[in-house]
Amino acid sequence: MVRRRGIVRCAAACAAALLLSAGLAPAAFADDSGAAPNPVAARLDAYWTPARMAAALPGDTGKGSEAGAAPAAVSPAVDGPRPGEYIPPSRSFDGLPQAGTFFWTDATGTGRTCSGSVVRSPGRTLVLSAGHCLKGYAGTSPKRNLAFVPQYHDELKPFGIFPVRDNGVYVSQQYYDLGEDAGAEYDFAFAVTEPNQEGTLVQDAVGGVQLLTGTGYYHAPVRMIGYPAKAEKPLECWSWTTKWVSDDPADPGGFPRIACDAFVGGTSGGPMLVPWLGGWAVIGVIGGYHTGGNTPQISYSAYFGAATQALYHAAITNAPPAGPTS
Repeated sequence: MVRRRGIVRCAAACAAALLLSAGLAPAAFADDSGAAPNPVAARLDAYWTPARMAAALPGDTGKGSEAGAAPAAVSPAVDGPRPGEYIPPSRSFDGLPQAGTFFWTDATGTGRTCSGSVVRSPGRTLVLSAGHCLKGYAGTSPKRNLAFVPQYHDELKPFGIFPVRDNGVYVSQQYYDLGEDAGAEYDFAFAVTEPNQEGTLVQDAVGGVQLLTGTGYYHAPVRMIGYPAKAEKPLECWSWTTKWVSDDPADPGGFPRIACDAFVGGTSGGPMLVPWLGGWAVIGVIGGYHTGGNTPQISYSAYFGAATQALYHAAITNAPPAGPTS
């Protein structure tokens, strides 16, 4: 156990040193002097005041809900750490430009939030999150003040706010058809955004992470980032992923599993990142098995494979988004 802990710390330090030595800073902001201001973004910027953002509740109420569950009591109903398992700590920080949080209002007008990350795409507009966070906004569903704020921290919008385009949320049809439990293997989503108040596209403003699919379940080091609801700053944690085969017949499938402390409601959709040429690549998002994990110590992702690639292709080609069949 001590040796495993040392490996993770060494890998994290080496990866950070590699990125710094290679000069892999966030992408330079594009010159937007000729861009037209976006009035939709201006309206949402005015709506999402610091007070409203700080008061937003998690859009993923199940994530980390079993905070007091003892390891000995872990069962299909309450997933979590195994007896004696080392749980790497998380820490608050000012965030990464490519990671951020979605804000929206639910049917009652209550502010909600989940995490996300900007992925590289030809249109430079794409944000990745969890299906269970955004599934209510695909197809012809109403868009209730839905927008993405990169590197949100301390009630600030350092790069502005990026509205999600009408009919711009992409969730797999299988996720709608099977539901959150039986469809856990499809718990990922893409949102196509509009420019911010100044007319800048999100990838031009903050850069993007590379989407990786079909790379297996085992990765190290992994940097996981998430935004706990009502927290002033995001969390990050360095750990590693392994394969978890579901022991719950209601949530079948195999899922990347990661141990990291304190990932609670609001962190769903947060990226699991690995070092990559030019910065970072994403190999998963918090979601999937039990919509990302019932305890704050253990998180899961749907496996990124052919279904993820197909959904990405649909989003970048402006295909009609899927939606509920009834």
